[in-house]
Amino acid sequence: MFEAIAFYLFAFLTIAMFFITVTTSQALYALSALAAGMIFISAFFFILGADFLGAIQIIVYTGAVMALYAFGMMFFDTTREVKEKQGNKFIIVGMSAIAAVLVVAIFAAPMLATDITAFYPSSADIGNTQEVGMVLFTKYLIPFELAAVMLLVAMVAGIVLAGKQMDNSLTLEDDTNKKVLS
Repeated sequence: MFEAIAFYLFAFLTIAMFFITVTTSQALYALSALAAGMIFISAFFFILGADFLGAIQIIVYTGAVMALYAFGMMFFDTTREVKEKQGNKFIIVGMSAIAAVLVVAIFAAPMLATDITAFYPSSADIGNTQEVGMVLFTKYLIPFELAAVMLLVAMVAGIVLAGKQMDNSLTLEDDTNKKVLS
């Protein structure tokens, strides 16, 4: 019961955060929602008993999103005024109330339940972290390395594109300054 409630809560929150990421027009809002979505994804790993993968999800992916956040703050004009749309107050209050009830239910469920079973690794000799490492670096070594190379290429491409945009904006500023001075 506890796992089902937690699953549905985190599924809803994850989908909501990624929906905000895709639909918002503000880059910093999108990056904040993306980081929250990654943290909510790590909750699935914790529910399943894969604590190592949950911690790695938070450290690696949320850390990467925070690096994107820093780049976003550097490359986007964050000084301009943000005009926020005020949504329907009844929806906001209703969703907040549902979220509060679900959080209370999730924290109260273990106290009220008597038959909670915990996940244990399949082997008593090695733990979850060792099992993940053995599988990751034997069976899935090539996809793991390919994913690392793809992330590296994406990061370099993002830096190159941001550098080109900065060069274009500097030439545009120089042109406007020359026109103003003459």
